[in-house]
Amino acid sequence: MGNNIVGNVEQIITPKLVELGIELVDIQYTREGGRWFLRIFIDKPTGIGLDDCQLVSESIDPLLDEYDPIPHAYTLEVSSPGLDRPLKKPADFARFINENIKLTTYVPVEGRRRFKGRIIAADDNSVHLDVQGSNIVLTMEQIASARLSPEF
Repeated sequence: MGNNIVGNVEQIITPKLVELGIELVDIQYTREGGRWFLRIFIDKPTGIGLDDCQLVSESIDPLLDEYDPIPHAYTLEVSSPGLDRPLKKPADFARFINENIKLTTYVPVEGRRRFKGRIIAADDNSVHLDVQGSNIVLTMEQIASARLSPEF
């Protein structure tokens, strides 16, 4: 049920986000403490502020009411993905070339599933990481999850 709802919500809100010049980073639909939450994570090249979150919330709330993809009460939350934003699409990896990431694979690659390194190249099919001086190439199909890992 959750994945279908996420897919439906994505189809409903994406055209509005594109119109607003906002990137959809992720959608989470989850139950916590007996309450349902629909979390929309957004970004744009100049970063996301509170005004952007409010604008998106006010823009998509009527669409969600009209199409009613969720059959019960829920709380809508719109926010920035944070400094450790997830990387999900090939374009995400390409956008953040030269940035540090933490990445997990579905199955071991070179004897391990967790990698921390710098993106040195990315295309529609693969990501090249510099992991402590070694070039590791992973296909998109191998990647279970990836997040930016900013260093301060």
